[in-house]
Amino acid sequence: MHNGFGLFYFREDLTGPEFAQRFVKKAVDLHVNLQLETMVLSITPERVIRGCNEKGTFEIRAKAVVLAMGCRERTREAIMIPGTRPAGIFTAGTAQRYVNVEGFIPGKEIVILGSGDVGMIMARRLTLEGAEVKAVVEALPYVGGLIRNEVQCLVDFDIPVCLGHTVTEIFGSQRVEGVAVAKVDGNFDPVPGTERVIPCDTLLVSVGLIPENELSSATGVRLNPLTGGPFVDESRQTNISGIFAAGNVTHVHDLVDNVVGEGELAGSCAAEFATGKKRIGRPIDLKPGRNIRYVVPQTVTCEKDVVLYMRVKEPAEQVSLKVGNILQKSFRFVKPSEMVQVEVLAEEWSRIDPQTCELEARCEARRAKK
Repeated sequence: MHNGFGLFYFREDLTGPEFAQRFVKKAVDLHVNLQLETMVLSITPERVIRGCNEKGTFEIRAKAVVLAMGCRERTREAIMIPGTRPAGIFTAGTAQRYVNVEGFIPGKEIVILGSGDVGMIMARRLTLEGAEVKAVVEALPYVGGLIRNEVQCLVDFDIPVCLGHTVTEIFGSQRVEGVAVAKVDGNFDPVPGTERVIPCDTLLVSVGLIPENELSSATGVRLNPLTGGPFVDESRQTNISGIFAAGNVTHVHDLVDNVVGEGELAGSCAAEFATGKKRIGRPIDLKPGRNIRYVVPQTVTCEKDVVLYMRVKEPAEQVSLKVGNILQKSFRFVKPSEMVQVEVLAEEWSRIDPQTCELEARCEARRAKK
């Protein structure tokens, strides 16, 4: 029900269903062959796709493939919360579907572990539906989602936030009866003696997303351990010729507008590849440097303008983001939960020394003016 979709792509403020429907209509109008309720079982490096649906198994020999499987949520098991296994434990996304699509309220007294965007949005949504969100518990010393969601979903609704804390145990037999919450130290380990129990009947887990790349890995696509997605060049082509990747399967985005933009980029480049157009240029690797966790794409051929996506490791104020010696851009504030984007123009790539094969992206404190 919330808006905020399409602000950058359409320059309009849309809800999720409104945003999605525009692309559904475009695909239908273009007579795209949509194979719904169909599972891809495997892809070979030669781009042979094997799948199945209610009609049986099938095989497609593609000239190009775009991987766009999105991402999945981390679960309670992924972060190993001890305790019993009662009803009432959900990922934030599952709870979102229950409320927005199925019309069910998952519980009346809610604790949310993690301050990701979906978790914060669900804190507001459940409050609007009459549930009591007793706390949003976050191990980091700062909120993990977008600032706008922190303000609109937590601050505006007076929802308590426990920063520097985590859930250490779940209580209950048939249904969740409460959770233990404790402070964490610098290594995110619980601090003994700081535990307290919050009575509740529901725990929502909002502790991050994982790019869905089991199919990619089985195909032989090389994955980046920092992003969980494939290594890609500026066209979003992977290490396997003719196989491209885009959106949250490549790296988890903040905004769906950027997911769409990356999908269009991968789709157009895949179409060029399928029609026989070859990309030329000298490949240069982009490496994360000081206070940069990752950079996407990881390789560029310096032929055209390229938007670089980066995440910082730690929050910082008054910083300069530098790409080698060809680009420098100032930012008032950066934080890990908000993607940093910079565009490097083709003329800027042209200034690279011909012997250079690697550039480093780094985030440094801005020097004070004398």
